[in-house]
Amino acid sequence: MKLDPAVIRALKLNPSTAHVASHGGSGFSATAKITTTLEDGSEKYFFMKTGVGEDAKVMFEGEHASLNAIHHTVPSLCPASIASGALEESHASWFLITDFLDLSTASSGSAADKGSGLSLAEKLAQLHMTPASTPEGFSKPVFGFPVTTCCGDTAQTNDFMESWAAFYAENRLRAILKKSEHRNGTDAELRSMVERTADVIVPRLLGDDHLNNGKTITPVVVHGDLWSGNKGRGRIGGIGAVEDVVFDPSACYAHSEYELGIMSMFGGFSGRFFEEYHRVCPKTEPITEYEDRVSLYELYHQLNHYSIFSGGYREGAVAIMKKLHKSYGNRP
Repeated sequence: MKLDPAVIRALKLNPSTAHVASHGGSGFSATAKITTTLEDGSEKYFFMKTGVGEDAKVMFEGEHASLNAIHHTVPSLCPASIASGALEESHASWFLITDFLDLSTASSGSAADKGSGLSLAEKLAQLHMTPASTPEGFSKPVFGFPVTTCCGDTAQTNDFMESWAAFYAENRLRAILKKSEHRNGTDAELRSMVERTADVIVPRLLGDDHLNNGKTITPVVVHGDLWSGNKGRGRIGGIGAVEDVVFDPSACYAHSEYELGIMSMFGGFSGRFFEEYHRVCPKTEPITEYEDRVSLYELYHQLNHYSIFSGGYREGAVAIMKKLHKSYGNRP
């Protein structure tokens, strides 16, 4: 492999002391490890993704902003993203460069380097207890994100809204229904159920006058696609202590419990994990509706997986909606 001039400039590399090799894998891009030798003879590492077309551009810009939103809040939780842009020697091709994440079970750092000392549950709770930044043009944090992000290969609209219920209904449920119908064809039953969920169930469970007992909830940064395959243990930058880390985010400023939908969908997070998490980040009131809210947030990911992969995810989405409609469809 050859380093593209745009990458060399972005990292300020000396081409004579840097090289790139294929590393790891991704379903949506090519991945590589960049190694450069510093003046003191030590090596520094970077991770790079490359892809072709407008979809890759949007995906990498979203991941760049997502990683940095998380890293800025909890630096030991994920790598920082260094640059995203167009490759110079490959037509309509794009790159993303981040700190290298050495996913290892043993640290080569010194015994004295204990890292953050925080578990994944504690780090995630810290992320979810930190208010999101205030976007330009607003006087307080709001729901959304500065750029489009991708969950899988689904480009997500993140237009800023002051109402979480409106954001979730419009930018998640109705948006993914539209994409699903584009890919899988019109589905009158599914459309009717999603529309009823957005019109009735979302206001009932997430309404501004209901969630948190009518008090406002604070937008926080969420990973957005935190299933078990997007977490691990490793050394950020390939140095120092092993940390619990996350990667491949699809961030937005959201209700903290939105994160838990995808986490519950595939498993991989134990009851002890959630106990530790909720000791720092409490469940939102009314607590009696907590499990139903998590199911409502899982619904988006069931619909997204149906849009991407088709198959049995439709049944998973329908089952969630039937249960929620039965419990809340006729209640004020």
